[in-house]
Amino acid sequence: MDGNPGDGRELPDRIPSPEGDGYHGPDRHSSQRGGSLISWLQRACERFNLARRTPGRGSGHSSQRSHQPDITHIQRPLHRAEEIAQPSSGDGQLVEVTNDHDDASIDTASTGQPCSACPSDDWEPRHHSGPNEVSRDTQPIPGPSTSSHSVEHLRRSQRLSDNQTRASSDLPNPVGGAARSQGSEPTEDPHTMTSLGKPLHRLTEKQKKKLFFIEALRTRYKVDYEKVQPIPYIKDRLHCVDKVYVEGGFEFMPTEHVTRGSGSWERLESYKSLFSDQRIQSVRRIIEGEPGYGKTTFTLQLAYDWCHRVEGSPMQDVEVLIILRMRQLSGIRSIYRAIEVHLLGSDPRVREADIAAIIRESKSAVVILDGYDEYPDQHSRRETDVQRILKLTLFENTPVILTTRYLPDYLAPITKIVRLTGFDERARDEYIRKAVVGEDKFALSIIKARLKENPVLEDLCQVPLIFVMFAHIAYENQDFQNFKSVTEFFRYMIRCFHEHLKNKSKELNTVRYSIDENEHAALDKLAFLAISQENQRITWSREGMCKQLGQEFYETYQALGIFVEEEVVSYKSSREVEVRFYHKLFCEWYAAHHIVYILSQPGHSVSLEELFRHMKPEDVQYVYRFACGLNRDVGSSIIQYLSDPRGTFQFRRLCILEQSGDVESILGSVRSLCSGTVIIKGGDSRLLQRSTVQLLDIAATRDILVSSLHLDQCFSKFDVTNACIVLKSGIRLTNLKTVKVLRVSGRIRETVGDSNGIVVNGEELLGLFRSCEPLEEIRFEGREFQLPHSLPADMIPPTLKTRNIMVSYEDRRGMIHQLKWDDGQWQTTTYGPALRIPQEELNQQWALEELAKPSTDGIPISCLHLDRCFSKFDVTNACIFLTSGLRLTSLKTVKVLHVEGFTGTGAFPSRIEVTREELLGLLQTCKTLEEIRFVGWEYHLPLSVPAELIPPTMKTRNIKVSYERERKHGVVHQLNWDDGQWQHQITSDGSVRVNIFQEELDQQWGKKELAVLSTAEVSINRLYLDRSFSNITDDTQAIILTSACTIPVLQTLRQLRIRYTDVDLEMFLKILAYTNECTKITQLVFRYCDVPNEVDPEMIPPPLKQRGVEVKWLSKAGKLHLLDFNKGSWKRLRL
Repeated sequence: MDGNPGDGRELPDRIPSPEGDGYHGPDRHSSQRGGSLISWLQRACERFNLARRTPGRGSGHSSQRSHQPDITHIQRPLHRAEEIAQPSSGDGQLVEVTNDHDDASIDTASTGQPCSACPSDDWEPRHHSGPNEVSRDTQPIPGPSTSSHSVEHLRRSQRLSDNQTRASSDLPNPVGGAARSQGSEPTEDPHTMTSLGKPLHRLTEKQKKKLFFIEALRTRYKVDYEKVQPIPYIKDRLHCVDKVYVEGGFEFMPTEHVTRGSGSWERLESYKSLFSDQRIQSVRRIIEGEPGYGKTTFTLQLAYDWCHRVEGSPMQDVEVLIILRMRQLSGIRSIYRAIEVHLLGSDPRVREADIAAIIRESKSAVVILDGYDEYPDQHSRRETDVQRILKLTLFENTPVILTTRYLPDYLAPITKIVRLTGFDERARDEYIRKAVVGEDKFALSIIKARLKENPVLEDLCQVPLIFVMFAHIAYENQDFQNFKSVTEFFRYMIRCFHEHLKNKSKELNTVRYSIDENEHAALDKLAFLAISQENQRITWSREGMCKQLGQEFYETYQALGIFVEEEVVSYKSSREVEVRFYHKLFCEWYAAHHIVYILSQPGHSVSLEELFRHMKPEDVQYVYRFACGLNRDVGSSIIQYLSDPRGTFQFRRLCILEQSGDVESILGSVRSLCSGTVIIKGGDSRLLQRSTVQLLDIAATRDILVSSLHLDQCFSKFDVTNACIVLKSGIRLTNLKTVKVLRVSGRIRETVGDSNGIVVNGEELLGLFRSCEPLEEIRFEGREFQLPHSLPADMIPPTLKTRNIMVSYEDRRGMIHQLKWDDGQWQTTTYGPALRIPQEELNQQWALEELAKPSTDGIPISCLHLDRCFSKFDVTNACIFLTSGLRLTSLKTVKVLHVEGFTGTGAFPSRIEVTREELLGLLQTCKTLEEIRFVGWEYHLPLSVPAELIPPTMKTRNIKVSYERERKHGVVHQLNWDDGQWQHQITSDGSVRVNIFQEELDQQWGKKELAVLSTAEVSINRLYLDRSFSNITDDTQAIILTSACTIPVLQTLRQLRIRYTDVDLEMFLKILAYTNECTKITQLVFRYCDVPNEVDPEMIPPPLKQRGVEVKWLSKAGKLHLLDFNKGSWKRLRL
């Protein structure tokens, strides 16, 4: 058979079918389908053309084609829809394969229904019962130039044959017409239905661009998710991500605003509930994970799910998915430019403006930014779009997922944090079966046995990357050894890489490598310089790396798999080959060697402060750990360096664990750590918990006192038989004889699915006392624990009565009780961390009754929380009136009074003014009061308190009085008793915003806060003028409020919102002029007001256009509009 005219290729003698690679003549289907020979030949041609251009995927799809196919379809973008619609023929031209029933055909991928003119048994419904099942009716479309794909992968693609490729591919064709042969121009019928639900000839230019854009993304992602390489040196075993991905653990922080270390983590059922779980609903989500926990693999799985519309996946109904590797965004400030360069290859048909419009107008779009810790410009002084996205001033309504090792310095307040917790035993078993041994149960048992031989190794394998390495190496090597630290494991793993390469070099016709595995000083220095700079850059040009390391060295490490080549398109649209490490952990391994070399030189003058200046432990923790494990003397100095506030206690424990073996060399570090509070957290990895237990064992053996041991949400029970504490992870604390204070804390609030809690009976409690000889105090905190109502006096040994250990217990109501050793009864001492009086009247009555007893008995109340129920303070009767009209008179034992009101915007109760007299009277009534906090827009406090009105006792008591108009999003004001003025402290969560309402006092407070923020040059993310805007000064240099207060030009303002204030054309232009003066502003929004229907484009300040400032208008009817600067008119947006 001859090929297409002009293509220079011959066709095989057999026509492949989807069912196999043989010739099945027309008789095979004639009785079933009743179709003609011509129809059968037509379908066969379609399948043949499809098979010729469909590449194999993943591992296990090697083929034996008779010729090497052209792979230009990978490098050439889809042609314009106008070109697709023009059939052509002739020498060197396209030949269109038509369909006799084009008019009757429909897009089965979109509708799930068969074509009415096709035989019914030739159609299968589109569905996915799981991620491994792929629809037959989908097929790939040649996409744009791939911006970042493995060079090795492209070389292998050139060797794929035609005969054993699948009859249908994983990617959907944007049009449902006939398939085209590989390397040919597209010839789809313009009347065929597209995946957008319309015939091609009826698509608008914008829809055609969107069609190309989506299919280009699918093609781009396919290159990445089909070349997953679990082991660096085994390059002939590439896998599709769906074949090797195993879901580890996910946890999330349920609090409204998250900062590191606050709140408690709760388990997320699955990654598939990432968008559906109501507890983490937000347009900003961060996936946080330690190195090697599978953040990038997770994004590849999401890409696979999106391309295949996997049922149950969070990507199933997403129309547009953007995934960017942040290490590739150096010097690219615009997110749209990054998409154009790295996902589309700078194809001229879709430009930045088109991308912005597609994302903005799509039914559902998701943006994934992978690897913020590798983002070179995260400390850039010039604001980038990535920073704007994090602050919620860009993609305000578009869900964004950020993966990172650590939290950024600036976050939007609505950000939800999800963290990866690694592999448990179930996940490890699943991976071994899925990617290593298959159904070989004996091999599975051998690998698991090796893992169980060493508990430290088992804990290390909670890290997915380390476990994957272990599983494959243990399966292939019989002489596998035990390890006591991650440094030992990594050293052994690198040795295995080199041994594998040496053995492979012994084969015939293979390249021989002679580089010594211990000679890598140049690489050590290169890796150190990469991660020790403020803006890390962990990719290199191939030419530059070869020049620094030498060609032979470079080729050796590329053969080892430690170096990975990627072909990328730079922001200047030039194509380059970049080199990176297989994983950042390898970069940290070699950088640690250079650090050890520097610090081990005799008489070196390098300070650790200077050496680690730009290396945060949370970012490059393995650099510290590897250095401690490679050299004990260097490790001891690093641990001492980390004993300062710059290093966390948990991290220092891991560094000490790397020095396991010689206890004498780390006794100083152990004494230093034990002098403070030793903490074991429930959220810590088993490795981290075990390192703490080893530290306690060393302290007990060497009689080093542990000042305080805090078991934070990890206590399970006390084992009386073995005299040890059992943690929830199963790890046991067997040696507590030097602990002075034991603090056991649980959950501070009830959660869904809570059981009855942890019961500690009398026998366990007494056994705990006996096992800790120097114990002076034990505290049970949180509502998770249930202690016995009393201890029988005859059970209490005389020695415990003599020691008089302080035992305190917080019950489920928040009351704190102390054990009396003389009779074994509990005595109530304090009313919990906070006693709350809610907004509802019935609940207020219950709270007042509960509050009366401690006030009468003189029991201190640590905190009284008035939650949106404060009305006023009655100076005459010395009591607080609640919103229900009830009086609160029991205030004499309150230590902290927290008055919280409304903190949002919109309709809420009228303002409550707290006068100077009320404030001073309240402070004098509460004799034990140490602090009072007012939070919320609802309250108006005096701008100052005259010094002559302040009683001398107030200055002596120095009560802390603070006022915060909006929690964690503005400025905290604290009263200075010396002069009666307010001092100001800016909240540092990166999302400062100021709301100003119509009351004069509120406007004065707002002006004061803006002045504080402007002086400190703090970015103001939003200024909200709610019924408070009046005018603009004639010189457009200030806003005039309804109270005649003025707000000058704010150079750090990002967004200005004006609400419930109608503006005419003159006023509108003045507001635009004021906005133009605020050089950092990105958005001007009018809400629920009337604005001019149109404006002369010539009157709009040109800098607004150049800076890309958005002017939006939400009408009183609830319709959102965007001002078109070129036309001067409003265009409707989808809410």
